[in-house]
Amino acid sequence: MTVAEIMLRGGRVIDPESGFDSVCDVVIAGGHIVDIGNGADHAAVDLDVRGQVVTAGFVDIHSHTAGIAGLRLRVLDGVTTALELEAGVSPVELAYQQAAASGLPVNYGYSASWALARMEAVSGVELDGRLDTFLTNIATPAWQRAATPGQIAGLLERLRADLADGAIGIGVLVGYAPGTDPDEYLQVAALAAEAGVPTFTHARDLIEMVPTALIDGAEEIVRAAAETGAHMHYCHLNSTSFRYVDRVLETVGRVQAAGSRVTTEAYPYGAGMTGIGAAFLAPERLAERDLEPADLTYAPTGERIASTERLRELRANDPGGLVIIRHLDEDKPADRQVMLRSLEFPNAVVASDAMPLTWPGPAPDQLTWPLPDGAFTHPRTTGTFGRALRMLAEGGPLGLTETLRRCSLLPAQLLETSGVAAMKRKGRIQAGCDADIVVFDPATVTDQSTYKQTTLPTTGMKHVLVNGEFVVKDGELLPGALPGRPVRATPR
Repeated sequence: MTVAEIMLRGGRVIDPESGFDSVCDVVIAGGHIVDIGNGADHAAVDLDVRGQVVTAGFVDIHSHTAGIAGLRLRVLDGVTTALELEAGVSPVELAYQQAAASGLPVNYGYSASWALARMEAVSGVELDGRLDTFLTNIATPAWQRAATPGQIAGLLERLRADLADGAIGIGVLVGYAPGTDPDEYLQVAALAAEAGVPTFTHARDLIEMVPTALIDGAEEIVRAAAETGAHMHYCHLNSTSFRYVDRVLETVGRVQAAGSRVTTEAYPYGAGMTGIGAAFLAPERLAERDLEPADLTYAPTGERIASTERLRELRANDPGGLVIIRHLDEDKPADRQVMLRSLEFPNAVVASDAMPLTWPGPAPDQLTWPLPDGAFTHPRTTGTFGRALRMLAEGGPLGLTETLRRCSLLPAQLLETSGVAAMKRKGRIQAGCDADIVVFDPATVTDQSTYKQTTLPTTGMKHVLVNGEFVVKDGELLPGALPGRPVRATPR
């Protein structure tokens, strides 16, 4: 007799790895899936999920949402594992300790941060294991200047230490320090290749936008893959390629065909978000991206920036303040097709680039639920996966199973071959895998957040389990559920 703690009865079970797609029961015990088939004779919790899709929880490899409040919004979008890999943190051991001390509703993990290691080595910034340190120093010229050989050696040593503590890879925000010598980037890629871990890169400017750039951003990534053998992951290709996405995808496809390992990701929105002090948001540089101040919305006040003078003021007074950047008009068919092409690219991963919550005043206790009014973020924080299902799945260009594959299996596989053993048990719904499961209504699942109301949860998510524990049940978040566990690489 199969012993069950939880049974999900009669749902449409879709496993994105095997292609299994059948109406059956899922039996859960001890935090794992123990059987898929005819169910158990008895379960402590027996749920009828007929008419619902039962599948692997979504693995988000690009999430800057670290606190409990923001991660609750993520789990309501079907996310069961949220990893900070593009920016990374340092020291990673401290970040893991801080997350474990607070408890989190989803699984979590971190890459080593090139940007923070550079801030420490080049400008003396003290590191504390938090992304806020990067945002605080984002506009400081000191960390962006050319590094001496000794400083490069120092930042590489910091990265090695973080890899020795189980960092999942190396996050490289080279787009925020465009004056960095391309040889430094190659040295970081070579370190990643030596350690057998991926790099996760926010690309430098494209040559079409900045003809004087030291190197084209897309060519830099693919060159590093070819010359060092490193696995180079191209973060949010959509929001750094703009309307040049076809050329960038052709560049990536060319080296993939030649045998280099370059992977890509995208999110289904036409606007980005970052700290207002980013180098590429300087008023004199907006034209490179066909932007003007009114294309920026400042999160702390919700204002569309009215003038160059106001932009300069905000960059000076609050360089880490978050700002939404409208670079494609999602309501225009041509722009929408540009956005879709980065999502439809073969084996592109769906990843959110989810952002922290900004509050108009002091932030409430992060355990407070329901979330108080006033929080502001990017709608991708709350709706990426619901929107991907609506745009790409049933009746869309990919279909349901392929969309699910890009939301769960592909990101898991991207990491499991790089020493992250835990990912071999995620992204699938099979006996023996972790019970990270999402149950959703395919007829009603969709995002709700807009650029004005940014914290509305995805609809249609009926149940979400993390390590066999309900975090969402019957469509409602369970505030006391903090079952997330660390995801780490084998120390290098």
